[in-house]
Amino acid sequence: MDRVQAMQVFLRVVDSRSFVRAAESLGMPASSVTGIIKRLEKHLQTRLLNRSTRNLSLTPEGERYLSRCRDILDLIDDTEASLHSSAEHPQGRLRVDMPGSLAHAVILPQLAQFQQRYPDIYLMIGVNDRQVDLIQEGVDCVIRTGSLHDSTLVARRLGELRWMTCAAPSYLAEMGVPKVLDDLQHHRAVHYFSSKTRRGSELHFIEEGASVTVPVPGTAAVNETGLYIRLALDGHGLVQLAETVVADQLQAGQLVEVLADKRPAPVPVSLLYPHQRFLSPAMRAFTDWTIGLFGKAGQQ
Repeated sequence: MDRVQAMQVFLRVVDSRSFVRAAESLGMPASSVTGIIKRLEKHLQTRLLNRSTRNLSLTPEGERYLSRCRDILDLIDDTEASLHSSAEHPQGRLRVDMPGSLAHAVILPQLAQFQQRYPDIYLMIGVNDRQVDLIQEGVDCVIRTGSLHDSTLVARRLGELRWMTCAAPSYLAEMGVPKVLDDLQHHRAVHYFSSKTRRGSELHFIEEGASVTVPVPGTAAVNETGLYIRLALDGHGLVQLAETVVADQLQAGQLVEVLADKRPAPVPVSLLYPHQRFLSPAMRAFTDWTIGLFGKAGQQ
C-alpha cells in the first residue's frame, strides 16, 4: 500500500465529505477510493470514518490521524518545493580537486563568471596531481587528465587538451631550433615527474601517424606546472604542455612552439565523482559549467 497516496485520498475524502466527490476530484473510480480507505483502516487497525448514507464523520482516531496527515503532506510539499528551488538556484559547499595547471589556465580565469551565475555555491578548490581518495578526504569531484584507471568512480568527459613542445627564445638562440626528432639528441629538456610516474625524461610526438617517445637529457626535474613553466621561461630546456596552459606566454613571445608538425596526441580531460543515483544541484551546475569551459579550451 502506498501510504502517502492513502493519506492524500483520506484528506480528499474528508475535505469533500464524500467518497464520490473525492473520486471525481482525483480522477479515480469511487470503488478505488473506497478500497484505499478500507486498506488504510485495516493497516492502522482502527476506524477513521463513520459512514452513513447521507454523511461522513471522523472518529476520534480519525481526527488525530487527519491532523498528522496534514503535517506530513505539508512537509513533503515543502521539501519538494525546496528541492525544486535548489535546482533552479543551486547552493551549498562543493569541494573539487584538480591539477594546478588547469586551475590557473582554465578554472580561475572564469571563476567570477561561475560565482555570478551561482552566488550561493561555496567552491573549495584543491590543487595537486596526486590520486585523491574522494570518500576519505571529503572531495565531491576531481578533474584529471590522461587515461583513467579507477573504475569505482563515475567519469564525465570534459574535453581534451592539445599538447605542444616549446622553449624560450633564449634557449633556441643558444641551442638552435629542432626541425626533426633526430635533432633532439643535441637538446635538453626540463623534466617533469609526478606521483603516478617518476620517468619524466621523455618527450612524446606523433610522426607519420605513429606515437614516438624520445628520451631527452636535462639538468632539472620538477613536479609542479608553475615551476615547469618558470624553468622553460628561464631557458633551461624544452617542455611539453597543453596549449591553453601557456597561451599567454606564447602570445607574448616568451615561449615559442617547435616541431609543430609532430605534436603529441591530445590528452583527454575528465571529471570524476563517486557513484550515486542523483547528483546534487551544485554538483550538476559545476559539471555543466566545466564542460563548457573545457570545450572552449580545446578549441583554442
